[in-house]
Amino acid sequence: MTRTEYPWLLPSAIADPLNQELPGDRGRERPRRTVRDWIVDTVAFLFAAGIGLLAAEASREADNAGAVVIADQLIGALACCAVWLRRRWPVGLAATLIAVSLVVPVAGGAMLVSLFSLAVHRPFRPVAVLGALALAASVATPFVRPDPTTSVTANIIAGVLLVLTAIGWAMLVRSRRQLVVALRERAHRAEAEAGLRAEQAQRLAREAIAREMHDVLAHRLTLLSVHAGALEFRPGAPPAEIARAAGVIRDSAHEALQDLREIIGVLRAPGEGDENDRPQPTLATLDALVAESRLAGMRVTLDNAIAAPAAVPAATGRTVYRITQEGLTNARKHAPGAEVTVSVHGGPGQGLTVAVRNPAPDGPVTEVPGSGQGLIGLTERATLAGGSLEHGKTDDGGFAVRSWLPWPS
Repeated sequence: MTRTEYPWLLPSAIADPLNQELPGDRGRERPRRTVRDWIVDTVAFLFAAGIGLLAAEASREADNAGAVVIADQLIGALACCAVWLRRRWPVGLAATLIAVSLVVPVAGGAMLVSLFSLAVHRPFRPVAVLGALALAASVATPFVRPDPTTSVTANIIAGVLLVLTAIGWAMLVRSRRQLVVALRERAHRAEAEAGLRAEQAQRLAREAIAREMHDVLAHRLTLLSVHAGALEFRPGAPPAEIARAAGVIRDSAHEALQDLREIIGVLRAPGEGDENDRPQPTLATLDALVAESRLAGMRVTLDNAIAAPAAVPAATGRTVYRITQEGLTNARKHAPGAEVTVSVHGGPGQGLTVAVRNPAPDGPVTEVPGSGQGLIGLTERATLAGGSLEHGKTDDGGFAVRSWLPWPS
């Protein structure tokens, strides 16, 4: 899963995706504070201390006994220091500070901070219970420890508003964090599912290629067996005929060995694609493929510079055919109505190059589910044939597929 470039800017609860402390999650190792957490905790401590100093000044002006003022200050200082423990024990600390703030207004700021932390890190039920207790304490405090400088009604309204603001703000922060974590997990699942789909597509492609090679290999071996049988039963045949049969056997054995190597390569490493196992086409059938596409309503321009398609090795010609077929299919799906250009160039010793290009579609095109799987299969096929394949958008917004395949001299 991708991590943010600056994790220290995130809360520790979501900075580490492998150690997320989602609000309400318990039993996990408590994440370490990030730089942002230290800054936030420092600001929270200063906020609690500031509220405490204001409340302590009000307590001094109320002509309380010196012992009461000193007790308020000591308890308020301890409450402010307890703010640093709010991440470890949010429920217990909030409950304790609510009770303390009822009789010691100096702890009111620390109580608000602990209530905020509780609402961020815990689900709604404990927040609702302790929030109700905090509201009740805010209403009762002006009667337990009245402030002569302000009215009871003003103190009650201020206390209730502060409690509601702390809880509401904290719940907003909690919901945003949950959204961030949910989006991160969704992205992680989508990435994992895409990887599984790619692996499955690779396996299906190699299985299809293996079936295709099986048909070709069976043909080669059958041809070899027929000519070998003819030599066995006609030992007195003319030398020219024996030489011709021997040449056919040699060529068939060589082709069969090549096909067998391709099959072994298919079975050794998983790959990808979506082909079927029909009788194998060659470069000589490329014209028929283009004619079929034209009959289907496509505008296709074929530039075939190979004067003798039969001279191209069968496996190479078959790969050229499949690449062209997939290119025409993609153009029909993603750029309907656009003119497609198919070019085939090369020669013995220099290799064979096939390219399928189409301009950008005239209008918007509906996204087709599963797009891209065929191109992965073509890449695997070209690699198995000893060549390479590249594909992507062109400068004018169209799409191009280009492959180079070996053609021995």
